[in-house]
Amino acid sequence: MNVRLSWLWVLWAAFARAQDAVPAFVHDSLDAYVERALMEWNVPGCAVGIVKNGEILVAKGYGVRDVATGIPVDEHTSFMIASNTKAVTGMTLARLEGEGKLRLDDPAVKWLPWFRLYKKEWTNLVTLKDLVSHRIGLNTFQGDFCHWATSTSREEVIKKLRCLEPPNDFRDRFGYCNAGYNVAGEVIRLASGKTWEDYLSTQYFKPMGLDDTRPLTKDFALNNNHCHPHSQYFGKLERLDIPNLDNLAPATSMVTSVHDWSRWVRMLLANGLDQGRQILPADAIRKSMEPVSVAGPVRHRFNRGQFALYGLGWYLNDYEGYRLVSHTGGADGFVTSVSLIPELGLGVLVFTNTDNNALYQAIKWEIIDAFLGLPYRNYAGSYLARAKERWISEGKWLSELRDSVTRSVPPSLPLRAYAGKYAHPAYGKMQIALEGERLIMRLEHHPGQSARLEHIGADRFLCTYSNKTLGIVVAPFTLDRRKKRVLSVEISCADFVDQYRYHFVRK
Repeated sequence: MNVRLSWLWVLWAAFARAQDAVPAFVHDSLDAYVERALMEWNVPGCAVGIVKNGEILVAKGYGVRDVATGIPVDEHTSFMIASNTKAVTGMTLARLEGEGKLRLDDPAVKWLPWFRLYKKEWTNLVTLKDLVSHRIGLNTFQGDFCHWATSTSREEVIKKLRCLEPPNDFRDRFGYCNAGYNVAGEVIRLASGKTWEDYLSTQYFKPMGLDDTRPLTKDFALNNNHCHPHSQYFGKLERLDIPNLDNLAPATSMVTSVHDWSRWVRMLLANGLDQGRQILPADAIRKSMEPVSVAGPVRHRFNRGQFALYGLGWYLNDYEGYRLVSHTGGADGFVTSVSLIPELGLGVLVFTNTDNNALYQAIKWEIIDAFLGLPYRNYAGSYLARAKERWISEGKWLSELRDSVTRSVPPSLPLRAYAGKYAHPAYGKMQIALEGERLIMRLEHHPGQSARLEHIGADRFLCTYSNKTLGIVVAPFTLDRRKKRVLSVEISCADFVDQYRYHFVRK
């Protein structure tokens, strides 16, 4: 080898080592950054995982599992990862297609003859791929109020799709729909002979020894090492009840630890191999990460990013010239993210046990930027400044409405006139009762929950849900003033759950 080639080889080897090097931010600053950010954001706990070139560099817990106990989070602490479940469901569909057991372009009615959409002409057109890539005409989260942590069954969730009027044209616009994944779960059962949860357990989790991972939220609290959910609720950190999301299982029910899911991400980056065993076919992973829907234009706050696409349970973005494959998950008291840059063999996971924070994304971007050699941005501080502005605005909004309650003139009709039975075709029944001098709303599929209705003027009532995840909203009533009777009420909830407005008609 001549001298020139020798030097070129040395330079190339040095460059390769630099590419594989662990950034200083990760080995020197990550712990201090996360611990400081948890205090500043008032987030009880989180867990961080980093995979690089087949090695799990970080799988670590920070903070506490529960503000009531103060027990620390560790790498085996379970979190609800919610919609990060979707990627597993999407890859399973792709796997079954590779085995010849189904086709992603199969019409849903081929598998579920009773399946219907609101528009009859769409029913025979909608495919499995349409349902899991969110292009069936609904707006994002439309319908979730009907079944998010409610008593409805998985089958009922699917049947309610026929009652939701789509505001968009078929396949014209991205509209994130959890219920579509229930159809996928039923098809997986019919095509494989195993329920969705049994398929995941027997084909993935048990073979890999992912002992902290469960497909259903009903098993979450059975693990002694689990986080408790919390939320920033109008300036105060609140402990929430543990939700049951199993009626949306294929979309959002999985629970796992950063230890287990770092191994899962390592397997995905290794084209489905785990310790010499093929867990998922490489083609199924690749298929799930191919774009199907346009999710919209995206601009990163500091760096280059132009678009967002969606595959089979994955968001697909460009970021600084790389393909970023990712998803987030939000449940009552949890927000989480899982991100992969396959070209770099990089995976980043961040789990938190509150649901009203952007810290989980801040940590993610800080780590990714460090591996890309980008400048330090202090995302946690930047995002917090914006969050505080929003929290102050929300606090002023609520304070003004509270003042409206105290200053309000009496409603158009006596309070007892607003009491009665109401119904919505997609949701079902709702009842408003006069209890003492207050109106209390109870919803058929939200057992054990209620909402207090307080008049704020013009037949509008402040609706405060006992389930803090549903938030505080304004509920306007429609009256027939000539006949002096109530016709309907518009019910909504926090945008985190559902941005749609439901008109419940008085019976």
